[in-house]
Order: sequence, then structure tokens, then C-alpha cells
Amino acid sequence: MLVDDQELVRTGFRMVLGAQPDIKVVGEAADGAAAIETLGTTEADVVLMDVRMPRMDGVEAARLICSRPGAPKVLILTTFDLDEYAFAAIRAGASGFLLKDVPPAELVSAIRSVHAGDAVVAPSTTRRLLDRFAVHLPASETPRRDADVLTVREREVLIHVARGLSNTEIAKELQLAEATVKTHLGRILAKLGLRDRAQAVVYAYESGLVAPDRPNG
Repeated sequence: MLVDDQELVRTGFRMVLGAQPDIKVVGEAADGAAAIETLGTTEADVVLMDVRMPRMDGVEAARLICSRPGAPKVLILTTFDLDEYAFAAIRAGASGFLLKDVPPAELVSAIRSVHAGDAVVAPSTTRRLLDRFAVHLPASETPRRDADVLTVREREVLIHVARGLSNTEIAKELQLAEATVKTHLGRILAKLGLRDRAQAVVYAYESGLVAPDRPNG
């Protein structure tokens, strides 16, 4: 489902996605409120959601959508310079965010990734977005569990996840098997009460494990 107040943007995405044999655009909406209304009668697996829209923005819409049982995955659409609250949308439950001028191949790959249960947090553009946005955000309204519950190795894995590394890259960096990295990540999510990789990245920034614009480790 495509949610953006600019019809031209929706048209461009619809053309790109319509050319994929395994992706079908099942609905469109021009704001968050219309999106929620449409999802009441239309089943979607992934929602591409703009941040800045009239009536209801993408952050609030993501929060309401993701709070529902069996909710579709939400991918936030953002412009690099303006949408600080794309980060807040991930906190609200979105599975990641994309730049509005994302190359078609990356758009398709991101949709497939979140549909498969992963989160779109790896690209270098996301790292820069996180660095930029983290310093502007209000404190989280939800108390976070202390990172002291993590082992030294789990903290290392979490820091690398927040830096935007994939499991394969983390395995190489820490000289571990990729399956071991996945196990560590699963334990991190369970210990900290986090839903997925995207929320783990947010946690790392909010807790100070990763500092924006400074070397980490």
C-alpha cells in the first residue's frame, strides 16, 4: 500500500512496483487517516508511508497501524534534510525508512526485506539519517531496559547493528559464525524487550551505546 500526499510520488512507486512479478499495489492513500481507513477493508503486507502529510502524519499513522494484531509492516519515506521524525516512526513500530529518491532496485529490495521479517537499517544513508536525527528527538516515553543486562559480546553485536552492519559483516568483524551473530541478536532483542533490528538501532542511540557523529566501539 502506498501512502503519500503527492500523487506523482505514488504514481512513480506504483509503476516501479507494478513491474515486479511478486509485488502488487493493493491500495493508495493521501494521508495517514485515509490509510488507516483503507486498511480496514484492504489487506496489505507492507505499507510505504510518507512522514509529512495533512490530517495525520506518518509517525502517528505508523503507531496506530503497528499497534494492531497482525499489522502490515511499515516502511517510512523520508527526505534527507527535513524529516527528523522518521526516526520517531521507527520507535513507533515502523520497520525502517527509505529516502524518497531511493533507486528502484533498493525500493524493491527493501520491501522484500521487511516482508521477510527483516528491518531496513543497513544502508549507509540510514546511518547518516540516524546520526542526524538522533540529536533532535525528544526522550522516549517508554522506559528502556538497562544495557547492563547484556554480555560484553552482545553489546559489541548491538553496537555493530546500530552502525548499520549486516549479520554477515558483523560476523566477519567479530570473527564469529553468522549463525552465532543471529543468536546474539535474538538474545539482545529478548533481554531488552525490543521487537526487531530497527528498534535495536533506536535503543543503541537512545541509551548512548552509539553516539551520533562520533566514532563508536
